[in-house]
Amino acid sequence: MSAQGDERRRKLLQLASAAVFLAIAGVVVLIVVNANRSSGGDASNLQGAGEVNRALAGLPQNGMLLGDPKAAVTLIEFGDLKCPVCASFSEEIIPAVIDSKVRDGTARIEFRNFTIIDEQSGPAGAAALAAGEQGRGWNFLEIFYRNQGVETAPYADDEFLTAVARAAGVEDIPRWDRERRSARLVGEVKASTDEAPQLGFTGTPSFAVQGPSGKLEPLGTPGSADELESAIDSAG
Repeated sequence: MSAQGDERRRKLLQLASAAVFLAIAGVVVLIVVNANRSSGGDASNLQGAGEVNRALAGLPQNGMLLGDPKAAVTLIEFGDLKCPVCASFSEEIIPAVIDSKVRDGTARIEFRNFTIIDEQSGPAGAAALAAGEQGRGWNFLEIFYRNQGVETAPYADDEFLTAVARAAGVEDIPRWDRERRSARLVGEVKASTDEAPQLGFTGTPSFAVQGPSGKLEPLGTPGSADELESAIDSAG
């Protein structure tokens, strides 16, 4: 009986230690993410625009679609521009998918707004759509992500959005400024935000894939580029 009790206590201690480790790891991740974003949100000091524009050069863009318009498979990301996890995906996971599946015409990627962070998420999303009207939507999206401020800070104001649009290479800023405020694009942000929960999504980023059949298959939030690439292969 004593031996069984000792074994049970040992297992409980192991479980408790694992739980503590995971909790600490989660806190560390949050600290790192917040530390990385604390220096962002500065309209006068945008970072990474040249790198983003070079990386996207030569890839077709149509609205918020990136890649060959004739690609058989579309990978759809539902995201919020103010979401730090979305920003991490844009830097750590999406580039590998672009290099492996988009550049060769196997797939294209579409961004749809799923605005869940705060009241600035909607205007930021509409600003990205307006940049997409001039073929610079993904440039806007990626430059915004690389310059995020603290998640709930009100940094995404008109000055910041305009600075991102200029850095993204939007040529007609007055047109962009009108269109980002238009009922059409504001309504598009709302429509995709309403669509996401219907697919079972509760957070950002969430992904879906659409193959030649036209059926949209929700993927949730895969943990690696390999998972997204496998989903694209299966859909094709």
